[in-house]
Amino acid sequence: MKTVSILGSTGSIGCSTIDLLGQAADRYQVDALVGGRNVERLASQAVALRARHAVIAEDGMLDELRDRLAGTGVTAAAGMAAVTEAAARPVDWTMSAITGAVGLAPTLAAIRNGGAVALANKEALVCAGDVMLRAVRDAGATLLPVDSEHNAVFQAMADRQHEEVDSIVLTASGGPFRRSTLEEMEQASPEAALRHPVWSMGAKITIDSASMFNKGLEIIEAARLFGLAEDRIQVLVHPQSVVHGMVQYSDGSVLAQLGAPDMRVPIAHALAWPRRMRTNAPRLDLAQVARLEFEAPDPVRFPALRLAREALRSGGAAPAVLSAANEIAVAAFLERRIGFLDIARLVERVIREIGVQDAETLESVLHWDMEARRVARAHLPTPGSGSRAA
Repeated sequence: MKTVSILGSTGSIGCSTIDLLGQAADRYQVDALVGGRNVERLASQAVALRARHAVIAEDGMLDELRDRLAGTGVTAAAGMAAVTEAAARPVDWTMSAITGAVGLAPTLAAIRNGGAVALANKEALVCAGDVMLRAVRDAGATLLPVDSEHNAVFQAMADRQHEEVDSIVLTASGGPFRRSTLEEMEQASPEAALRHPVWSMGAKITIDSASMFNKGLEIIEAARLFGLAEDRIQVLVHPQSVVHGMVQYSDGSVLAQLGAPDMRVPIAHALAWPRRMRTNAPRLDLAQVARLEFEAPDPVRFPALRLAREALRSGGAAPAVLSAANEIAVAAFLERRIGFLDIARLVERVIREIGVQDAETLESVLHWDMEARRVARAHLPTPGSGSRAA
């Protein structure tokens, strides 16, 4: 029986993981579940899966969590220190799905256990790639990508040698503005940007999909995961979201991973790796899909890809600055303080202002993350002013 912990169990990725564990309860023992603020959901998950330990990130919610778990045998804790302690508990497999920079320390703690860590937290490798990869090498840990695109590439590579790979392709749905003009994107509302044509996701990642910042972050993550230079990572817009990733080999062959757009598929692959597990995810019907389209992304309408590639080439703290500034910009857009195209403008301004800085430790990564947020906020218009970002 494999022991598992889930960091971010109450979020969408965490809930999908819980669903899969419920389908194979005889194969997995849940050690720790970590949630953000949803005490009711966390307690329900812990009881249903007979978890040993449950942690809520908010300090003030400990009493409520203890009340809900009274008599169940599940121990309870709260606060970010407790989150990191839970991540450090020795298990065979950890799902790292706490979004944002707050998930970096718990992810690092899980890696240092030396087990398998399923990565659904982009920031781990985007912001602190060098730090995380050093820890992986030192601990003998295994990173298993959960993002559908990286998991697809991981599957298409299998045990093949990296020197046989010419390039990889990450696919993008194109989001709601795939056919929109610059003028239409300039005037786009948050409601329009949140209408994703394929995936059902949280607000932040949905806006990132619309701007293609998610794909920019995935380029950086792919470079870290697969040890590839930036120019060997391609992006293609694929509106059907059926082909999730491809690998082109030196002999001209291209291997692709296909599947229905359901996150339980890559999560199940990571959970059961190196084997596979049966899931109730929908099966792909290519006859129903009928056609698969691919096109190059427009660099003018989607400058996020250029900014991400520049940050990857710059190295150091640049990817962390890009990610943090984008987080502030997306929040400001959702609050109607800036326009949709101002997201990329603000991110670029923050990157230029901070410049290239070293980020050799987790502490330095977090420092530049905070500095990028400070600079980004300084350039935002005041609420209700109606002006664009400074």
